[in-house]
Amino acid sequence: MRCWGAFVLLDLAPCSSRASLRSISFTLPAGPQEHHQNPGKNRRTNTAGEPVEPLVAVDFSLVPPENRAGEPSRGATRAPLRLEPAEGGRGWRAERRGAERRGPGASHDGQKRERRGAERRGSAASHDKQTVSELQLRSSSFALFGDSAHNQAMVYWTGYNSSVILILTKLFDFNLGTVTDSSLWRSLDLGSSYEKLNDRMDSRLVLSYLYVCPSNNRKILLVSDPEMDSSVVVSSDEGNSFQRLSISFTIQSLLFHPVEDDWLLAYSQEQKLYFSEDFGRNWNLVHESVSPGRFYWAVSGLDEDSDLVHLEAQDPSGLLRYITCLAGSCPDSRKFPFFGRIDEGSLVVQDDYVFVQVTTVGPTKYFVSYQRQPFQSIQLPKYCLPKDMHIISTEGQVLAGVQQWDENDTYSLYMSDRHGNYFSPALTYVRISRSVAGILNMDVYKVAGVSGVLLANRREGGRVRTFISFSQGQMWRLLIPPATEPHCSLPSCSLHLHLRMSESPYSPDSIISSASAPGLIIATGTLGSELTNHNTRTFLSSDAGNTWRQVFDKEQRVWFLEDGGALLAITQASVPISHLWLSIDEGRSWLQYRFSASPLFVDGVLMEQDTHHHIITFFGHLSHRSDWQLIKVNYRNLFNRQCTSEDYQIWPLLNQGEPCVMGQRQNFRKRRPGSRCILGRRYLKLVSAESCSCAPYDFECDYGFERQLDGICSPAFWYQGSGIGTNCTSGQISGYRKVVTNSCDESVEHHLGPRMHQCDATAPNGVRLSTTHSDLTARPHTNVTFLIHTQQVYSSGLDVQLDLGDGVCVSPSVLKRVSDSTTHVYTHTNVYSHTYVYTHAGIYRVSAHVRNHLGADDSQLFLHVTSPVEQVILSAPRVLLLGKHTNLSALVLPDIPKTAVYYWWIDNSTEPVVTLEGWLLTSFHRVGVAHVSLQVSSEGVVRQDSSTIIVTEVFRSMLLTFSPNLEEHNPAIPEWREDLSRVVMATISQGHISTN
Repeated sequence: MRCWGAFVLLDLAPCSSRASLRSISFTLPAGPQEHHQNPGKNRRTNTAGEPVEPLVAVDFSLVPPENRAGEPSRGATRAPLRLEPAEGGRGWRAERRGAERRGPGASHDGQKRERRGAERRGSAASHDKQTVSELQLRSSSFALFGDSAHNQAMVYWTGYNSSVILILTKLFDFNLGTVTDSSLWRSLDLGSSYEKLNDRMDSRLVLSYLYVCPSNNRKILLVSDPEMDSSVVVSSDEGNSFQRLSISFTIQSLLFHPVEDDWLLAYSQEQKLYFSEDFGRNWNLVHESVSPGRFYWAVSGLDEDSDLVHLEAQDPSGLLRYITCLAGSCPDSRKFPFFGRIDEGSLVVQDDYVFVQVTTVGPTKYFVSYQRQPFQSIQLPKYCLPKDMHIISTEGQVLAGVQQWDENDTYSLYMSDRHGNYFSPALTYVRISRSVAGILNMDVYKVAGVSGVLLANRREGGRVRTFISFSQGQMWRLLIPPATEPHCSLPSCSLHLHLRMSESPYSPDSIISSASAPGLIIATGTLGSELTNHNTRTFLSSDAGNTWRQVFDKEQRVWFLEDGGALLAITQASVPISHLWLSIDEGRSWLQYRFSASPLFVDGVLMEQDTHHHIITFFGHLSHRSDWQLIKVNYRNLFNRQCTSEDYQIWPLLNQGEPCVMGQRQNFRKRRPGSRCILGRRYLKLVSAESCSCAPYDFECDYGFERQLDGICSPAFWYQGSGIGTNCTSGQISGYRKVVTNSCDESVEHHLGPRMHQCDATAPNGVRLSTTHSDLTARPHTNVTFLIHTQQVYSSGLDVQLDLGDGVCVSPSVLKRVSDSTTHVYTHTNVYSHTYVYTHAGIYRVSAHVRNHLGADDSQLFLHVTSPVEQVILSAPRVLLLGKHTNLSALVLPDIPKTAVYYWWIDNSTEPVVTLEGWLLTSFHRVGVAHVSLQVSSEGVVRQDSSTIIVTEVFRSMLLTFSPNLEEHNPAIPEWREDLSRVVMATISQGHISTN
């Protein structure tokens, strides 16, 4: 599984990495919230915004890995097909360049190559009249003439109900870090022929990236290379016509709106976020200093405004904040849902949840907001002591990987309650790895199409073993080896799988499953006491992982065809290949088909999204210096008719024979193996789901409880609540909570479940007062939110009060309850909150008092309300007698009592006198001129003022009288008084003042 940042969103499959010299990116229509990165920077981001390869895009390396022959396993029916050239087929030529030049893979007469299948040994399904000997697969090839020097390519099938394929080939100069040449090709016939489109735009224009709008596949946007030109090229008719638009910034990544096809967010190299509401024709600045990949469109059903943007950016004070605003009027609509700064790269907006993290002097703290409610601190077991945390899945609950204090190369798997607040452990010591780009890969895989089935690789000492769970992580067991392996039996020998998703298709996706083919899993792995990297074979399960069988004795790359009705396999090899394998009976038998007359280095395989066309496109090259070669294979003739009711069978989802999985008896409709019929677009897979009565493993251990070997959830030693059957406090829970995605029927009486014990109340205890994210500093005129945590559930007899330290006391009717039994099924503590604004600086003693008829408890904190010092005025006498004490004082603006530090530098002292008050009593013991300087520090800002004092053994003081109207000419500033003082002194020295 891929992981995201401090909070890193994981794709539900593991990763690996290989270096790439020549690459191709196969991109399908993007899902909502998918960031698109400029390939010139060799980065892309996913829905969480982290720069990773998305599930719908892959890069192919020119340098393939070790050769694997990859033959079908013993026991599988295998029959090679003979090559028969087609007759009368005319080839297709590119209309502009390359028509006159024959590439290495082009036939001498320019004709299309067609190949037919031969007879398979073995029988077809008994009800199919047509024999396999009549099977014919058609294929054709096309060379992108003139692009042999291009070392990168993007292939994009524009979407459903479309026959358009777009290809952008590029020459990327790794020394310059830029694209120096490019070509755009388009096919209108599902890849049989291609036309070069450079002249339709500007033949001198160098393109670096191609985007297709996910909500409207007819809209295409191309970005020019920033080193050559700053512009975008747009098309609203799948590339039939283009319009070039100049822009004033350099696009690094794009984010399409999930619904509005004209709305775009563009991120620049200067970390500025821009918004366009007319598909790139005009752009407006949204915000500056935005973190890379940390911006998200509104989530439908949660955010009221569809043009709302969630982003991580610096606020005017320079702090990194979580900000929301309307894309077209961000400065006027800006809000800060999380009060306080957050860590860089930690914001993730996914489904019902928003995650941030905050690192202070102590341990890093993690926060979550559920359905846009106020943020709550994520609660992990007390002695988990997390070093790192990564979010894996957010489907109804949060599945997270946590690196505990004693883990280095492993993470532990945790499950949350529905609100993502309280976490309990599911599986410890799960293996991890990191890609070349530093992306965390966790060996956890969520099987698609069935609920609650997880696979994980657990490190146990020096070995790694694969475990499976049918209960969303509540119970795990080893994989049963294939029945054809008599010398491998549990527990000493089992099946172990590689659970990684490739960053390069030459390191293939080692495990695949699909929602369109429930229960079907294909993976590479090994048999034995542990997972190894040698003797790797390919295995298949038709029943969601209960049983397995070997389908190839080598490592193969496998894809689903026709919604899982057929399988495609090719050899994972470093040498060119010309054969593929096809199966229509879930891997029980395989057809070999020669798809290319000349062996091809396969850089990628493009599967159509609209399965009624039945097209596969191979993209590669015949040699390292040849043009890009495309081979189209039409596998429609694998099927001879539409499926009828007789072609289906009912498959019940079981867990080792137990019919209740995740609280339901589920029955799926599957095509009978070997039936050569087309499923159809409205093929219904899940045909029935009946709830079961709840059983122990339909529940997970609640926060503070741990599952024992006998399956019982018992309180952890650090948990202050009491166990079941002992004296309990008000609000004590049973120790179990129902798995969020479980559908079991709780109407039947049972001893488990997330219900409260009804028992006598006790005196309040464990009261804790804090602020959001535990900050003890604030500025005047800003919101401060206090949180009161109690161990008691809410009751009418519980009195909670908050003394704010400035003469204001908040009554229970004003306090807001953050969590209670109406919003949470159950809770361990009550949290009351109150937001207050202090208008003056100072240190305030804030106290929380909780009482009921049995007793009371309280908690307090000291809040420092401070602001930066703006001006300091030092007040000192002009003349002072030798050895006589005098009072030096300071006027500080604004007034910040007891929160500023005063540094007094007296005469020639080498160390200052430090006080917390704005005055100092001192004396001088040397006749002459003494220099005094004062520095005042507050919130990292230091201001200074200085003065001189004449120290003498004797002096005469005179009482001066001034004209009554003198103040009328006084502007009340220090400079005016200093000038007046000089006039008075000069007058006295000249003897012009009367002393009568």
